[in-house]
Amino acid sequence: MMKNLAMALICMMIFSLMVFTGVLAEAGNAEGAPDYSNKDYWVQFPEITKDVDTFYIYSTVYFEKSFEEGSTDYATFDNIEMLVGAVGEYVTNASVFEDSTNLFMPYYRQAGMRYAIEVVEKTGDHDKVLTGVSYDDITTALDYYFENCNNGRPFIIAGHSQGSAMVKYVLKNYFKDHPEYYERMLAAYVIGFSVTEEDLAAYPHLKFATGESDTGVIVSWNTVGPKSLEEENHNVAILPNAISINPLNWKRDETYAPASENLGSLMLNEKTGEYEITDIGADAQVVLERGVVVTNTTYDQYAAPEFFGTQSFHEDDYTIYYNNIKDNVAKRIAGYQSSAK
Repeated sequence: MMKNLAMALICMMIFSLMVFTGVLAEAGNAEGAPDYSNKDYWVQFPEITKDVDTFYIYSTVYFEKSFEEGSTDYATFDNIEMLVGAVGEYVTNASVFEDSTNLFMPYYRQAGMRYAIEVVEKTGDHDKVLTGVSYDDITTALDYYFENCNNGRPFIIAGHSQGSAMVKYVLKNYFKDHPEYYERMLAAYVIGFSVTEEDLAAYPHLKFATGESDTGVIVSWNTVGPKSLEEENHNVAILPNAISINPLNWKRDETYAPASENLGSLMLNEKTGEYEITDIGADAQVVLERGVVVTNTTYDQYAAPEFFGTQSFHEDDYTIYYNNIKDNVAKRIAGYQSSAK
Protein backbone atom coordinates (compact mmCIF):
# COMPACT_ATOMS: atom_id res chain seq x y z
CA MET A 1 0.00 0.00 0.00
CA MET A 2 2.84 2.41 0.83
CA LYS A 3 4.66 1.84 -2.50
CA ASN A 4 5.37 4.97 -4.51
CA LEU A 5 3.22 7.21 -2.32
CA ALA A 6 5.06 10.31 -3.48
CA MET A 7 3.80 9.80 -7.03
CA ALA A 8 0.34 8.93 -5.72
CA LEU A 9 0.39 12.12 -3.68
CA ILE A 10 1.19 14.26 -6.70
CA CYS A 11 -1.58 12.63 -8.74
CA MET A 12 -4.09 13.05 -5.92
CA MET A 13 -3.14 16.70 -5.48
CA ILE A 14 -3.73 17.41 -9.15
CA PHE A 15 -7.00 15.52 -9.14
CA SER A 16 -8.14 17.28 -5.96
CA LEU A 17 -7.47 20.71 -7.41
CA MET A 18 -9.23 19.83 -10.67
CA VAL A 19 -12.25 18.58 -8.77
CA PHE A 20 -12.55 21.69 -6.66
CA THR A 21 -12.11 23.98 -9.63
CA GLY A 22 -15.17 22.34 -11.15
CA VAL A 23 -17.18 22.34 -7.93
CA LEU A 24 -16.54 25.98 -7.19
CA ALA A 25 -17.15 27.06 -10.77
CA GLU A 26 -20.54 25.37 -10.58
CA ALA A 27 -21.35 26.69 -7.11
CA GLY A 28 -19.95 30.15 -7.80
CA ASN A 29 -18.91 30.56 -4.17
CA ALA A 30 -15.72 29.30 -2.55
CA GLU A 31 -16.87 30.55 0.86
CA GLY A 32 -20.32 28.98 0.96
CA ALA A 33 -21.28 26.20 3.37
CA PRO A 34 -20.23 22.77 2.09
CA ASP A 35 -22.71 20.18 0.87
CA TYR A 36 -21.25 16.96 2.22
CA SER A 37 -23.63 14.87 0.16
CA ASN A 38 -21.29 15.89 -2.67
CA LYS A 39 -18.25 13.60 -2.41
CA ASP A 40 -16.04 16.32 -3.88
CA TYR A 41 -16.10 17.90 -0.42
CA TRP A 42 -14.28 14.89 1.02
CA VAL A 43 -10.55 14.23 0.85
CA GLN A 44 -11.45 10.57 1.23
CA PHE A 45 -14.90 8.99 1.00
CA PRO A 46 -14.59 5.19 1.06
CA GLU A 47 -16.34 2.15 -0.20
CA ILE A 48 -17.52 0.32 2.91
CA THR A 49 -15.43 -2.84 3.30
CA LYS A 50 -14.63 -2.82 7.06
CA ASP A 51 -16.65 -3.17 10.25
CA VAL A 52 -15.23 0.05 11.76
CA ASP A 53 -14.96 3.63 10.42
CA THR A 54 -12.49 6.45 11.00
CA PHE A 55 -13.42 10.13 10.76
CA TYR A 56 -10.18 12.13 10.33
CA ILE A 57 -9.69 15.92 10.69
CA TYR A 58 -6.54 17.41 9.15
CA SER A 59 -4.12 19.85 10.78
CA THR A 60 -3.22 23.47 10.00
CA VAL A 61 -2.19 23.18 6.37
CA TYR A 62 -3.30 26.78 5.62
CA PHE A 63 -0.01 27.98 7.04
CA GLU A 64 2.44 30.09 5.02
CA LYS A 65 -0.21 31.80 2.86
CA SER A 66 -2.12 32.83 5.99
CA PHE A 67 0.66 35.33 6.82
CA GLU A 68 0.45 37.12 3.47
CA GLU A 69 -1.08 40.56 3.30
CA GLY A 70 -4.82 40.39 2.70
CA SER A 71 -5.08 36.74 3.70
CA THR A 72 -8.40 35.48 5.00
CA ASP A 73 -8.75 34.28 8.60
CA TYR A 74 -10.24 30.99 7.43
CA ALA A 75 -9.31 29.01 4.35
CA THR A 76 -11.85 29.01 1.55
CA PHE A 77 -12.58 25.91 -0.50
CA ASP A 78 -10.41 27.15 -3.37
CA ASN A 79 -7.38 27.67 -1.11
CA ILE A 80 -4.64 25.74 -2.91
CA GLU A 81 -2.38 25.47 0.13
CA MET A 82 -5.18 23.85 2.13
CA LEU A 83 -6.29 21.49 -0.63
CA VAL A 84 -2.78 20.25 -1.34
CA GLY A 85 -1.89 20.03 2.35
CA ALA A 86 -4.99 18.03 3.20
CA VAL A 87 -4.21 15.43 0.54
CA GLY A 88 -0.62 15.28 1.74
CA GLU A 89 -1.80 14.63 5.28
CA TYR A 90 -3.97 11.80 4.04
CA VAL A 91 -0.82 10.10 2.75
CA THR A 92 1.38 10.66 5.79
CA ASN A 93 -1.16 10.47 8.63
CA ALA A 94 -4.72 9.44 7.90
CA SER A 95 -3.70 6.47 5.74
CA VAL A 96 -2.56 4.69 8.92
CA PHE A 97 -6.23 3.93 9.64
CA GLU A 98 -7.08 2.46 6.24
CA ASP A 99 -5.90 -1.11 6.82
CA SER A 100 -8.46 -1.60 9.59
CA THR A 101 -11.19 0.97 8.97
CA ASN A 102 -13.26 2.81 6.36
CA LEU A 103 -11.64 6.28 6.23
CA PHE A 104 -13.83 9.39 6.01
CA MET A 105 -11.91 12.66 5.72
CA PRO A 106 -13.78 15.91 4.93
CA TYR A 107 -12.45 19.18 3.65
CA TYR A 108 -13.31 22.04 6.02
CA ARG A 109 -12.62 25.76 6.20
CA GLN A 110 -9.94 25.74 8.85
CA ALA A 111 -8.39 28.68 10.68
CA GLY A 112 -5.13 29.88 9.17
CA MET A 113 -2.01 29.77 11.33
CA ARG A 114 -1.74 33.56 11.50
CA TYR A 115 -5.32 33.95 12.70
CA ALA A 116 -5.03 31.04 15.16
CA ILE A 117 -1.97 32.59 16.79
CA GLU A 118 -3.66 36.00 17.00
CA VAL A 119 -6.76 34.54 18.68
CA VAL A 120 -4.77 32.54 21.24
CA GLU A 121 -2.53 35.51 22.07
CA LYS A 122 -5.56 37.76 22.50
CA THR A 123 -7.83 35.41 24.46
CA GLY A 124 -5.57 32.69 25.85
CA ASP A 125 -8.24 30.22 24.74
CA HIS A 126 -7.44 27.68 22.01
CA ASP A 127 -11.12 26.78 21.71
CA LYS A 128 -11.87 30.26 20.35
CA VAL A 129 -9.94 29.29 17.21
CA LEU A 130 -12.30 26.39 16.58
CA THR A 131 -15.69 28.02 16.99
CA GLY A 132 -17.59 29.48 14.07
CA VAL A 133 -16.85 28.48 10.49
CA SER A 134 -14.53 25.55 11.19
CA TYR A 135 -16.75 23.93 13.81
CA ASP A 136 -19.84 24.50 11.68
CA ASP A 137 -18.20 22.66 8.76
CA ILE A 138 -17.00 19.76 10.91
CA THR A 139 -20.34 19.29 12.68
CA THR A 140 -22.13 19.47 9.33
CA ALA A 141 -19.80 16.75 8.04
CA LEU A 142 -20.36 14.69 11.20
CA ASP A 143 -24.13 15.06 10.90
CA TYR A 144 -23.99 13.86 7.31
CA TYR A 145 -21.66 11.00 8.19
CA PHE A 146 -23.74 9.70 11.09
CA GLU A 147 -27.10 10.16 9.36
CA ASN A 148 -26.12 8.74 5.97
CA CYS A 149 -22.87 6.77 6.14
CA ASN A 150 -22.13 5.21 9.52
CA ASN A 151 -25.05 2.77 9.65
CA GLY A 152 -24.46 1.98 13.32
CA ARG A 153 -20.82 0.89 13.01
CA PRO A 154 -18.28 1.60 15.76
CA PHE A 155 -15.93 4.42 14.78
CA ILE A 156 -12.63 6.12 15.51
CA ILE A 157 -12.28 9.89 15.39
CA ALA A 158 -8.76 11.19 14.80
CA GLY A 159 -6.75 14.22 13.81
CA HIS A 160 -3.49 16.06 14.12
CA SER A 161 -2.56 19.50 15.47
CA GLN A 162 -5.49 21.87 14.75
CA GLY A 163 -7.38 18.79 13.63
CA SER A 164 -6.77 17.19 17.03
CA ALA A 165 -7.78 20.39 18.79
CA MET A 166 -11.01 20.14 16.81
CA VAL A 167 -11.40 16.46 17.75
CA LYS A 168 -11.10 17.44 21.41
CA TYR A 169 -13.64 20.24 20.93
CA VAL A 170 -16.01 17.76 19.26
CA LEU A 171 -15.54 15.30 22.13
CA LYS A 172 -16.43 17.99 24.66
CA ASN A 173 -19.39 19.45 22.80
CA TYR A 174 -20.80 17.54 19.82
CA PHE A 175 -20.67 14.13 21.49
CA LYS A 176 -22.04 15.53 24.73
CA ASP A 177 -25.10 16.49 22.68
CA HIS A 178 -25.08 13.13 20.83
CA PRO A 179 -24.51 10.39 23.40
CA GLU A 180 -26.12 7.89 21.02
CA TYR A 181 -23.11 8.34 18.73
CA TYR A 182 -20.51 8.64 21.47
CA GLU A 183 -21.36 5.23 22.92
CA ARG A 184 -20.06 3.68 19.68
CA MET A 185 -16.77 5.58 19.71
CA LEU A 186 -13.98 3.04 19.73
CA ALA A 187 -11.20 5.56 20.34
CA ALA A 188 -10.18 9.17 19.72
CA TYR A 189 -6.63 9.72 18.46
CA VAL A 190 -5.91 13.30 19.55
CA ILE A 191 -2.29 13.35 18.36
CA GLY A 192 -0.20 16.51 18.10
CA PHE A 193 -2.29 18.55 20.51
CA SER A 194 -2.77 18.44 24.27
CA VAL A 195 -5.41 16.71 26.30
CA THR A 196 -5.00 17.98 29.85
CA GLU A 197 -5.92 16.95 33.37
CA GLU A 198 -8.28 19.92 33.40
CA ASP A 199 -10.07 18.63 30.29
CA LEU A 200 -10.77 15.30 31.97
CA ALA A 201 -11.95 16.96 35.19
CA ALA A 202 -14.28 19.37 33.41
CA TYR A 203 -15.74 16.74 31.07
CA PRO A 204 -16.10 13.51 33.07
CA HIS A 205 -17.47 11.61 30.08
CA LEU A 206 -13.94 11.77 28.60
CA LYS A 207 -11.53 8.96 29.48
CA PHE A 208 -7.83 8.77 28.63
CA ALA A 209 -6.30 5.48 27.49
CA THR A 210 -4.46 3.42 30.11
CA GLY A 211 -3.12 0.67 27.82
CA GLU A 212 -2.89 -0.63 24.27
CA SER A 213 -6.38 -2.06 23.83
CA ASP A 214 -8.88 -0.21 26.05
CA THR A 215 -11.73 1.42 24.15
CA GLY A 216 -13.94 4.48 24.40
CA VAL A 217 -10.76 6.38 25.27
CA ILE A 218 -8.52 9.21 24.14
CA VAL A 219 -5.04 8.48 22.77
CA SER A 220 -2.73 11.49 22.68
CA TRP A 221 0.91 12.57 22.63
CA ASN A 222 3.26 15.30 21.43
CA THR A 223 6.73 14.25 20.24
CA VAL A 224 9.94 16.17 20.99
CA GLY A 225 13.68 15.57 21.11
CA PRO A 226 15.78 15.68 24.29
CA LYS A 227 16.99 19.23 23.67
CA SER A 228 13.40 20.37 24.04
CA LEU A 229 13.63 19.54 27.74
CA GLU A 230 16.70 21.71 28.32
CA GLU A 231 14.78 24.97 28.24
CA GLU A 232 11.26 26.28 28.76
CA ASN A 233 10.14 26.04 25.16
CA HIS A 234 6.99 27.66 23.90
CA ASN A 235 5.12 25.04 21.89
CA VAL A 236 1.64 26.03 20.74
CA ALA A 237 0.52 22.39 20.79
CA ILE A 238 1.66 21.59 24.34
CA LEU A 239 -0.47 22.96 27.18
CA PRO A 240 0.14 22.88 30.93
CA ASN A 241 -0.76 19.55 32.56
CA ALA A 242 -0.82 17.75 29.20
CA ILE A 243 -1.13 13.97 29.19
CA SER A 244 0.74 11.69 26.79
CA ILE A 245 0.77 7.95 26.26
CA ASN A 246 3.85 6.14 24.94
CA PRO A 247 3.19 5.04 21.32
CA LEU A 248 5.60 2.10 21.62
CA ASN A 249 4.67 0.44 24.93
CA TRP A 250 1.28 2.18 25.45
CA LYS A 251 2.07 3.18 29.02
CA ARG A 252 1.42 6.55 30.65
CA ASP A 253 4.31 6.37 33.09
CA GLU A 254 7.97 7.01 32.30
CA THR A 255 8.80 3.42 31.35
CA TYR A 256 11.37 3.65 28.54
CA ALA A 257 10.61 1.95 25.20
CA PRO A 258 13.71 1.26 23.08
CA ALA A 259 13.78 1.75 19.32
CA SER A 260 13.65 -2.05 18.92
CA GLU A 261 9.95 -1.79 19.84
CA ASN A 262 9.31 0.58 16.92
CA LEU A 263 7.64 -1.39 14.11
CA GLY A 264 8.62 1.13 11.46
CA SER A 265 8.49 4.83 10.59
CA LEU A 266 7.01 6.23 7.37
CA MET A 267 9.63 8.46 5.73
CA LEU A 268 10.26 9.96 2.31
CA ASN A 269 13.23 8.43 0.53
CA GLU A 270 14.76 11.50 -1.11
CA LYS A 271 16.68 9.39 -3.62
CA THR A 272 13.67 7.49 -4.97
CA GLY A 273 10.98 10.06 -4.21
CA GLU A 274 8.93 7.34 -2.52
CA TYR A 275 7.55 7.02 0.99
CA GLU A 276 8.72 3.87 2.68
CA ILE A 277 8.70 2.16 6.03
CA THR A 278 12.15 2.45 7.55
CA ASP A 279 14.08 2.43 10.83
CA ILE A 280 15.13 5.88 12.08
CA GLY A 281 16.08 4.71 15.57
CA ALA A 282 12.97 6.23 17.15
CA ASP A 283 12.58 5.20 20.78
CA ALA A 284 10.02 6.77 23.13
CA GLN A 285 9.67 7.84 26.74
CA VAL A 286 6.94 9.85 28.41
CA VAL A 287 8.22 12.79 30.47
CA LEU A 288 5.41 13.41 32.93
CA GLU A 289 6.54 16.87 34.00
CA ARG A 290 6.21 18.18 30.43
CA GLY A 291 3.43 15.84 29.32
CA VAL A 292 5.35 14.87 26.17
CA VAL A 293 6.96 11.89 24.47
CA VAL A 294 10.72 12.25 24.00
CA THR A 295 12.61 10.39 21.28
CA ASN A 296 16.35 10.13 20.62
CA THR A 297 15.95 9.42 16.91
CA THR A 298 18.69 10.51 14.53
CA TYR A 299 15.99 12.01 12.28
CA ASP A 300 16.50 15.78 12.34
CA GLN A 301 13.59 17.40 10.52
CA TYR A 302 12.14 19.73 13.15
CA ALA A 303 8.97 21.78 13.13
CA ALA A 304 9.09 25.59 12.98
CA PRO A 305 10.78 26.65 16.25
CA GLU A 306 8.97 29.99 16.40
CA PHE A 307 5.74 28.06 16.97
CA PHE A 308 6.84 24.69 18.36
CA GLY A 309 10.07 25.43 20.24
CA THR A 310 13.39 23.61 20.14
CA GLN A 311 13.63 20.16 18.55
CA SER A 312 9.92 19.54 18.06
CA PHE A 313 8.80 16.60 15.92
CA HIS A 314 5.31 18.05 15.67
CA GLU A 315 4.98 17.44 11.93
CA ASP A 316 6.00 13.78 12.37
CA ASP A 317 3.93 12.71 15.39
CA TYR A 318 2.29 10.11 13.13
CA THR A 319 5.09 9.17 10.75
CA ILE A 320 7.72 8.43 13.41
CA TYR A 321 5.43 5.81 14.99
CA TYR A 322 3.42 4.94 11.88
CA ASN A 323 3.40 1.13 12.07
CA ASN A 324 2.86 1.14 15.83
CA ILE A 325 -0.22 3.31 15.38
CA LYS A 326 -1.48 0.98 12.66
CA ASP A 327 -0.93 -2.00 14.95
CA ASN A 328 -2.62 -0.22 17.84
CA VAL A 329 -5.72 0.57 15.79
CA ALA A 330 -6.09 -3.14 15.02
CA LYS A 331 -5.64 -4.06 18.69
CA ARG A 332 -8.23 -1.56 19.91
CA ILE A 333 -10.69 -2.84 17.32
CA ALA A 334 -10.07 -6.40 18.48
CA GLY A 335 -10.60 -5.29 22.08
CA TYR A 336 -13.84 -3.55 21.18
CA GLN A 337 -15.15 -6.53 19.25
CA SER A 338 -14.20 -8.89 22.06
CA SER A 339 -16.02 -6.81 24.68
CA ALA A 340 -19.10 -6.53 22.45
CA LYS A 341 -19.59 -10.30 22.31
